[in-house]
Amino acid sequence: MQYFVVMIDYGRRGREAIVDPELTRREIVSRVASREYTNISFIHEIAECSVEDVTDDILAEAALPDISPTGADLQANAPDHARDLRKHEPV
Repeated sequence: MQYFVVMIDYGRRGREAIVDPELTRREIVSRVASREYTNISFIHEIAECSVEDVTDDILAEAALPDISPTGADLQANAPDHARDLRKHEPV
C-alpha cells in the first residue's frame, strides 16, 4: 500500500495532515500547482514500511515554468501601449 501525507501549517490555528490513500502523486502535484494546498510543511510518501520525504520533489514538479513573452507578443502589445499613452497624456 502506498499513500501520501501532506502537512499544512495554518500558523496559530494549528496544522492539518491530509491523508487519503486514494490520492496519487499526480493528484498531489496538481493540487499543489493549483494552490489548493498552500503553506505546506512537508509531504511524505508512505510505501509499505518506509517513509520518504518527497516535499522538494513534488514542489519542483508543481512549479509552473516561467515563460517570457516572445517578440510577437511584445509587438502585438505595442499599439495598446501607444493608445494608453495617448489616453493619459495631459491635455
